[in-house]
Amino acid sequence: MSRQPVIVGVSDAPTENRGRALPGTHVLNMQRDCANEALNEAGLKMTDVDGLAVAGMWGMPGPGAMQPNLLAEYLGIRMPKYLDGTNVGGSAFVLHAGHAYEMIKSGVCDTVLILYGSMQKSQAARSLGGRPALFSNQFDMTAGLPSPAGAYAMAANRHFHDYGSSRETLAEIAVATRAWAGLNPAAAFRDPLTMDEVLNATPIVDPLGRQDCCLVTDGGGAVVMTTEERAKDLSAKPIYVLGHGESASHVNINYMPDMSRLEVAETSSRSAYEMAGLKASDMDIAMIYDSFTITVLLTMEALGLCGRGEGKDFVKNQRTAPGGEFPMNTNGGGLSYCHPGMYGIFLLIEATRQLRGGLGDRQAPNVNTAVCHGTGGVLSSGATVVLSNQKPD
Repeated sequence: MSRQPVIVGVSDAPTENRGRALPGTHVLNMQRDCANEALNEAGLKMTDVDGLAVAGMWGMPGPGAMQPNLLAEYLGIRMPKYLDGTNVGGSAFVLHAGHAYEMIKSGVCDTVLILYGSMQKSQAARSLGGRPALFSNQFDMTAGLPSPAGAYAMAANRHFHDYGSSRETLAEIAVATRAWAGLNPAAAFRDPLTMDEVLNATPIVDPLGRQDCCLVTDGGGAVVMTTEERAKDLSAKPIYVLGHGESASHVNINYMPDMSRLEVAETSSRSAYEMAGLKASDMDIAMIYDSFTITVLLTMEALGLCGRGEGKDFVKNQRTAPGGEFPMNTNGGGLSYCHPGMYGIFLLIEATRQLRGGLGDRQAPNVNTAVCHGTGGVLSSGATVVLSNQKPD
């Protein structure tokens, strides 16, 4: 019996009014509805779930500090065999997929539900200010560094200095991502975006402008994983998890080993590629965490999609946009589709949909392999997963 882990169901929460949750939604029923939709897509029931992974910033202090416990109770998952509440920032859900792979492969459990939900826009809860000046926070927070934009701005300036990238480089990423959002009816922002609009947008932290920064929205999602053998009896096309990796290096940006090099992504992707038996050049599509445009630039180089310092040339002439040579963030990403505070689960959702095919104008051509990479904190943690619609040898 094959215990090869596969994704069999995905779902994301509907929003309206540029990323606001539908009336009557709260952070628990949002996750419940996403879970039920993903399970229905797969042909499974909540009673089939024996593993649960969830992360978020809601309900803390309070019951949100034990989110797996609370969601197991709320969803009626009886005595799960595997629980994961690992929170390393927005990369957490890609990391959860890797952990679920190991739990399923080893026989600890059979069906894992990965969940996320956030009401940060409706509750105006995005602000990261007011955090106590404890540990490494005592150095940059008290000096007035805006978080997280200030940290990413420092990395952008360092990359500009070391490799000759520029604001135009970052604008190519924002414009391409918005072009994909224009093809996604669920995206919060779909109007076309020009290079000039990005370059002349309201400054946030030099060199980042408004269009270089992710959205602030509500949102949530679910991913269901099980074994290849179980998937034979299910309705959804299975997407194979071929490899995974994870790493972390710091909390505050002043402790990042090299601000122009995303070493956590180099480490996690190396593990994922090796496990999958594939290389970066084998990837047909990429879903890259885009908290900021500079996040994408650093990650592309770290994943080996281009050489270090070559990102500025890789993205020229809308190469990652619809019709370009290398499709990336095809749902519109955190820059234009949604960003409820932690974006990683949407990387898995969109990659799964692209690998299944049938997305109409948004469908990228000839997609058989995908790399998903999540970033957490201020370039602090990384998690990579390699997916395919082809059964591994």
